[in-house]
Order: sequence, then C-alpha cells, then structure tokens
Amino acid sequence: MSAPHVIADDAEALAVAAELAAEFRKDAAERDARRRLPHPELERLSASGLLAVSVPAEFGGADVGAGTLAEIFRLLAAADASLAQIPQSHFVYVNVLRRQGTQRQQEFFFGEVLRGRRFGNAQSEAGTKHVQDIRTRLAPRPDGSYVLDGVKHYSTGALFAHWIPVLARADDDTLHVAYVPRDAPGLTVVDDWDGMGQRTTASGTVRLERVPVPADRVVPHHLTFQEPQLHGAVAQLLHAAIDAGIASGALAEAVEFVRTKSRPWFESGFETAAEDPLLIQRFGELAIRERATQALLREAARAVDAARDDLTDDSAAEASIAVATAKVTAAETAVEVGSALFEVSGTRSALDSLGLHRHWRDARTHTLHDPARWKVQHIGRYVLHGTRPPRHGLL
Repeated sequence: MSAPHVIADDAEALAVAAELAAEFRKDAAERDARRRLPHPELERLSASGLLAVSVPAEFGGADVGAGTLAEIFRLLAAADASLAQIPQSHFVYVNVLRRQGTQRQQEFFFGEVLRGRRFGNAQSEAGTKHVQDIRTRLAPRPDGSYVLDGVKHYSTGALFAHWIPVLARADDDTLHVAYVPRDAPGLTVVDDWDGMGQRTTASGTVRLERVPVPADRVVPHHLTFQEPQLHGAVAQLLHAAIDAGIASGALAEAVEFVRTKSRPWFESGFETAAEDPLLIQRFGELAIRERATQALLREAARAVDAARDDLTDDSAAEASIAVATAKVTAAETAVEVGSALFEVSGTRSALDSLGLHRHWRDARTHTLHDPARWKVQHIGRYVLHGTRPPRHGLL
C-alpha cells in the first residue's frame, strides 16, 4: 500500500467524502446484486486518508468534529450503506484507543491508521444470554502476554481489516479489547454473512483458537464505563448517520425514478407522474422527514462535541440522549423512505434488476442493530425524571 493522503481539516474531509460517495454510488446496486465485496473501494477509502480523520492532532491527524464524522458516514451511506457500515467499527476502536490507550499504544496504532491500516471488529457473539454476555476469554500467560479463545459473529469489517479489535473478558471478568493482526496464528475469518440487507459488509464469523496477544496490544475497556464517557454516543451517532444516509439515498433514487421513468396514473390528467399533486404531497412529506432526521443528527453531533470539550455526567447524558433521539428518528425514516420509494415510483420500481430494493433491505437490516424501543425508554426517563442513561456503551 502506498502512503495514503493525510487530510488536513474538516472541510477537506467533507470534500473527500463527497467525492468518494459519488464514485461509490455508480456501482453500488451491482455490488449488492452480485455480492461483490468492496475490496477496491476500501483501498480507495484508505488511500484517501478518510479513515484517519479522527486521529488526534498531536499524533498527526485532522481530529475532526463529531458533526463532520457523522456527515462523512451519511454521505457514504447515501451512496452505499454496506460500504459505509464497514468502517463504523474502525472509528469506534480508534475512539477506544483515544480513551484508554497508553501513550505508546496511541503512538503505534494511530501511526498505523495514518498509514492506511484498517480496524475491523470482533465484538458480538451469538447464542449467549444477551448482547453483553461476552464469553470470549483473554487468558494470561506466564510471560505476561495473553491468549484469546472464542467465537465472534456479525464481525463487520474483519474480512477487510489489517487489525481486528477483539472484545474479551479477562480472568476477573472485566472487559478488554485486544488488537490482533488479521493474519495472527489461530485467528480465522469466515465469510458466512447471509443477511438480506447490507450484503457486502462481510459481517461473518471470527474464530479465535489460542491466539497469542502481546501485553501491549491489550486495552482495559472496562475502565471506560467507570467515568462519564462518550463511547456509546459516538458509536451510535455513526449508526444514526448510516440510517440517515440510507433515507437520503432512497429519496434521491425515488426523485430520479419518478422524474424519468414513472408513468402518470390515468386519472390524474397530467402528462408526467412528477406533476401529480398526490405524488407531490407524498414527496413533501418524505422530504420533511428526511430533513428533520438530518437536523437531529447535526444536533446530536453538536451535543457530542460539547460534551467532549467539557465531559461531565450531565454533558455525557445530554449527548447520549441527543444521539438516541437522532438514532430513533433516523431508523424510522430510513425504513419509511426505503419502503415509500416503491409507493411513489410505481410497479416498475419493484423489478429486481433495478436494485432499488437494496435501500429498504439495508434499512431494515441495519436498524435491527439495537432496539429503538429501549432508546425511547431512556429518553422518556431522562425527560420525565431526569434519569441519566446507563453507561453500557449502547447509548
């Protein structure tokens, strides 16, 4: 890999993201239809420097704000939601290093990111009692190093990664993140993801069998949740941005289809479908939803940036609630617009060969990541009783 470009600031990051989104949009439907994994596109993403924009300035990164990061993901998801989902964990685990990494770990791993190296994800497990029932073990060895054993599922990005952060429990049951090279002995990535949506994320299985891990590649993640934190808010902000992007992409495709391909309903009396006042009404309703979603996303990002500047229990809670509000709305909007695309476009839009259904499939799949109903509960408790949301990393 040649040395990637280093992005200087927020404005350049947004310009690069817009340029890449336009490029990635061209073949997004074909990648989805054929399940062609986006290896070349991810190399372009690495080379652009976009994956390093959250590296702190003291280590040579642009250290962009949360609003810029959210907009990057919204732009990419509007073009290809699968492709946008892949680096979500990358930024989450860069953030883990910002919070709990030692100076030496930060110097090494931020240097890797600036060189275009990608982080994957080996976090979730299947068949356990619940999502936080992590059974992968990080066992100490006499020389101070560790070995990892376990099986991970939904490991988005692992197949494309240079480093795979693995969430595991130590002997005292505390959570740690082990940063493991993709080619480490005993580590196997299985491309067995068969979701109806987000087909090219390769969110398959990671098997860990006595994987060796040096002590300086382990970060005490459990300490993150003992103090006010933005780990969950940042992670969820990116998920909300992906949903917002799906809605934007679906609405744009609907507009183009109705303008150029849809026939008017014979009772309307108009020459084109785009003149039908009933369709105009529906597009107005959808546009309001999509614009409101973007506004809430921006507000959530501002709350995250404000909390980062002055991190307290209250500012962290406000950021989490703002992000949860944006995430609930974005999830609803993505599913609604992804479905309404067919409602406004007509029969022909359902042709499999057109691939317009990828927006709804991606929305329906991605919005299952964590239940919006629990976010609504936390929002209600905060508004009614002033109860701060819990520090479990999903808010």
